[in-house]
Amino acid sequence: MIKDSGREKLSDKKFDSPVNKEKFINKLFERLVALKVEFKNVDFRYCIFDAAYIRNCSFEDCDFTGCRFVNCNLAGSSFNGCKFDYATFDKTHIDNDILEAGCPGPENLKLKFARSLRLNYQQIGDAKSANKAITIELQATEDHLHKAWKSKESYYRKKYKDINRLKVFGEWIEFKLLDLIWGNGESTWKLCRAVLVVLLIITGVHAIGFGDPSLVKSYFEALLVSPQVFLGTLEPSAYPKLYLTAILLVRLIMFGFFMSIIIKRFNRR
Repeated sequence: MIKDSGREKLSDKKFDSPVNKEKFINKLFERLVALKVEFKNVDFRYCIFDAAYIRNCSFEDCDFTGCRFVNCNLAGSSFNGCKFDYATFDKTHIDNDILEAGCPGPENLKLKFARSLRLNYQQIGDAKSANKAITIELQATEDHLHKAWKSKESYYRKKYKDINRLKVFGEWIEFKLLDLIWGNGESTWKLCRAVLVVLLIITGVHAIGFGDPSLVKSYFEALLVSPQVFLGTLEPSAYPKLYLTAILLVRLIMFGFFMSIIIKRFNRR
């Protein structure tokens, strides 16, 4: 049975004085204005802020649980001790300090909060803030997956049982592996490191399997040859076709990872 949600619509309103211990639960604020106003212990749970202009305001111990911020301007506003569980942001200008002061405690809520802000910053073209958000998102994701299969906390043991626990363990392994190879799409340095490891493997295979492993000279020669083999400019006749195919596959994967990183960086600008 459908009932009215009781959401009250407040259009073209303005806060012009400090607000303390007030409740504005389940409100729709349209074109709300507030400049240099202090908010303390204010309850904004489940509110929607549409096209709000809230500049240089101070929020202390306010509750924004389940709030939505759409096309808002919150630049210069600070949030200290505020609660942002399940809050979302869409095309909203907000200082990235909120990533340090406003992140929810539980890892699953923290990653959703950081993801929402990351997408928000990408929408407004703030690449620096988007990079900061995704760093927090990735760390929260790793912590959440790790706790999901290992933690003894009641929340995780109730939600992830038996096959689901095994499944999330596989997701954690995949996450850690991709983080090791290319930082889950965010680290050019880790990708270069992975390529270096591949070159060293090619060097070892060439020196041991197709050279004289007792001579140091063989390793130096193999090291010089390995980049050419990896890039496909040199295909020694002694190499089995299967081995060359494996090198080609690794080269294509590494190139795909590299292009993905470049495209992500440009898309955030």
